[in-house]
Amino acid sequence: MKKADAGRLYVVATPIGNLGDMSPRARETLQACSVIAAEDTRHTGTLLKAFGISTPLVSLHEHNEAQRAPDLIQRIQGGASIALVSDAGTPAISDPGFGLVRAAAAAGLEVVAVPGPCAAIAALSIGAQPTDRFSFEGFLPARGSARRARLQVLASDTRTLVFYESPHRVVDTLADCAAEFGAERPATVAREITKLHETTYRGSLGELAAHAAADGDFSRGEIVLIVGGAPAQTDAGGAGADGHGGALDRVLTVLLEELPLKQAARLAAIVESRSHAEDSGDRGAGCTSPAPFRCRANKCSLGN
Repeated sequence: MKKADAGRLYVVATPIGNLGDMSPRARETLQACSVIAAEDTRHTGTLLKAFGISTPLVSLHEHNEAQRAPDLIQRIQGGASIALVSDAGTPAISDPGFGLVRAAAAAGLEVVAVPGPCAAIAALSIGAQPTDRFSFEGFLPARGSARRARLQVLASDTRTLVFYESPHRVVDTLADCAAEFGAERPATVAREITKLHETTYRGSLGELAAHAAADGDFSRGEIVLIVGGAPAQTDAGGAGADGHGGALDRVLTVLLEELPLKQAARLAAIVESRSHAEDSGDRGAGCTSPAPFRCRANKCSLGN
């Protein structure tokens, strides 16, 4: 609940390369606030000048956020409204600001989003990779061994993976992705989104790694890497993720619709413990029920 007479913290998205993406609401908010907390006051000062905004600036970056946040929270509690911005895009998304947002929320202050550009979402929208489920991973570790270790953890993730990467590491990162995920895994690289030299590359990880190594322009500008998720794992016999061709999953779904969680889980454990016996011929002759069901005299049940 917002404290009486307190101000607000506005989390304001700013352009990632094209000034035309600055929304009217963002401009109005930056103009109206008492102060703007900026990742780089020089960079944001240039942006404000382009729009004729003269609101005072204070720095808030990864090296001073913990020390600066209490003062900003105190100002908001005293009635000031403060805007939080990063150098480009949406604050707190692989950028400073999370600590301030969390502190404001913990203090019971109102935190308001002024949405707009975000490189990860913009790249995902044009990447031609599945968007129904995705994981934003931010920047991978800079050191090769740590990067490869992280990629090994992600190799079996079936969600689309979204990474930020610096120009001087993208060649090595693509090579590591091809090695850990498989060279045939589909991927997209979006470079310089919304800027003059915006370019989108699509292909397999192996193809993109080779392209990056051969083309100097590939390694210029801000980069978003999108990697298709791993194929869902099934065994050669079509057993499915539950080991029973999906039958056990269907049984569990029914149980959870009709029973409390503890009771459904207990019965599910019984089903699982007896599945091997049922698979090996414990069903009655001519029974067509899925393996998780026990058959007695051609009568199928989940009983003992």
